[in-house]
Amino acid sequence: MAVPSPTTELPSEASCPICLEYFRDPVSIHCGHNFCRACITRCWEWSTANFSCPQCRETAPERNFRPSRELARVLEIAKRLSLQATRGETVEEEGCERHREPLKVFCKDDEAFICMICRESRAHRDHTMLPVQDAVQEYKGQIQAHLQALKEDRDKLLGFREVEMRRSWEYLEKTEAERQRVFSKFEGLRLFLEDHARHLLAQVGDLERDIEKMHEENITSLTKEISRLDTLIQEMEEKCQQPASKFLQVREKGMEFEKENFQQPPLLLPELEKRISHFREKNMALEETLRNFQVKVTLDPSTAHPQLVVSADGRSVRWEDAQQDPSAEGFGIDPCVLGCEGITSGRCCWEVEVTPKGSWAVGVARESLKRRTETAVSLEMELWSMACELIVPAPRRSTSPMLVT
Repeated sequence: MAVPSPTTELPSEASCPICLEYFRDPVSIHCGHNFCRACITRCWEWSTANFSCPQCRETAPERNFRPSRELARVLEIAKRLSLQATRGETVEEEGCERHREPLKVFCKDDEAFICMICRESRAHRDHTMLPVQDAVQEYKGQIQAHLQALKEDRDKLLGFREVEMRRSWEYLEKTEAERQRVFSKFEGLRLFLEDHARHLLAQVGDLERDIEKMHEENITSLTKEISRLDTLIQEMEEKCQQPASKFLQVREKGMEFEKENFQQPPLLLPELEKRISHFREKNMALEETLRNFQVKVTLDPSTAHPQLVVSADGRSVRWEDAQQDPSAEGFGIDPCVLGCEGITSGRCCWEVEVTPKGSWAVGVARESLKRRTETAVSLEMELWSMACELIVPAPRRSTSPMLVT
């Protein structure tokens, strides 16, 4: 079994898994893998948490990498060995088997090395001839052109991958923002909207999983294509370094230098944007619905019981032992106060802040409720309320305000 030469094995071990070139300023991350500092910085540019290793996918909660000085020293040794191996290569000068003369001419028609005597023979007299070095330069120029095209394709794919990563993180940030909106809008609705909240949050989760799945698939596809192009580039570069006698035999072995087309993987970004927009529209519709249900109440001081004090802005009321001058329209028996706004139909909800002491009640009353002459019977027929303690006919008093919104 053949043992690989150190000069061929070391370059692969000293290459960054991201750019596939010799390490530049190598650093080691949380899982122990090594990368160029610039490469891993670009990969984590849009990450805010769960920093993932591009090679093994192990994650870490924070960005953390340290210089790999040992690897840097090994890299210098690998470069020196590679340089020595390149300098040690020599071009073999083979002689013509028929005439024992140096092979100084390349026949383009037969794609073969020939000597000066063979060039004048009947077999090659009408063929196109080139000096060996000229032939090498001509074919090397063709390979370099294809090599440049392959490198441009690789650079485009690297750009696509970077754009893909950036846009994926942007979408994930948008979904996270939508998640926070959901929590804020459902904060005060408790059981009434819990099922609706779970439904919307499930949609956010599905969307995030779809984004992450598409991100992983596209990154994997791009990485595989980049790796394939790098392998092809490496093979072609190795062919360019071969001795002249072997270099021009490439076509005899059937190697075709034709540019291979690559296809950009489908990003499906418009579909994701459409789904996020649809989700945002649902949230806006929910906000509008909540605004329709919420009713702002301003208390009317003229309807207040003599021992109820309404705040200047009409948003809160409290009990005072000292009676005020009774209003002509105020309640005389029970400590009640009406709101300025009336309702005729639909659903309404109120949010009321109360103190932990005393009694309170909140509800709705008919507009025809008589003031100052009301009786227990009339209250039962024309007033519907919810209370923490019975306030009719002798409620326990509280001097703390009750805020109605």
